[in-house]
Amino acid sequence: MKFFIDTANLDQIKEAQELGVLDGVTTNPSLMAKEGITGKDNILKHYVDICNIVDGDVSAEVVATDFAGMVKEGEELAELHDQIVVKVPMIKDGVKALKYFSDKGIRTNCTLVFSPGQALLAAKAGATYVSPFLGRLDDISTDGLNLIAEIRLIYDNYGFETEILAASIRHTMHVIDCAKLGADVMTGPLSSIDGLLKHPLTDIGLAKFLEDYKKGNS
Repeated sequence: MKFFIDTANLDQIKEAQELGVLDGVTTNPSLMAKEGITGKDNILKHYVDICNIVDGDVSAEVVATDFAGMVKEGEELAELHDQIVVKVPMIKDGVKALKYFSDKGIRTNCTLVFSPGQALLAAKAGATYVSPFLGRLDDISTDGLNLIAEIRLIYDNYGFETEILAASIRHTMHVIDCAKLGADVMTGPLSSIDGLLKHPLTDIGLAKFLEDYKKGNS
């Protein structure tokens, strides 16, 4: 499973990169605004700054909702850096844009996916990644993990190469559950990755080892 971090915060991205397990970054206009990054030129520069920190793919989202606008924005984003993956919404013109980009060799991430049918369309259109938002489904009392399982089954049935990028990850157990179900990628906050490090028995065991070491070397 690939680990992506969902943020525009450069310090958090650096911390995840230094941990040695980071495979990429996803971000969006909302996350950019949260970091005070506004204005087209500043946003484009920030995407490049992120690419210069990480070794893997960086999803950069189009703002346009019409086909021509998405194509124009997407081509501009793709030219920024080899690591850029163009993030396209799951709407009719978005599916058209996915097919266009696929034919042009531009990698894509289909975002805001909430059903198996949407994921099937994205794969048919040649999306590199599909991003089912399991956390947002959980928020409305729907089983987000079941969506991951259904997409995995469909993709395996037909040999689709589109990677399942489990998005809207809220906590560490989401990461574990998605790994069990065969998601190719997870993207979430740094806390969801850091949480994998933690176990009380590890803390107790380390404290005991250090205590015994001090006794033997005092």
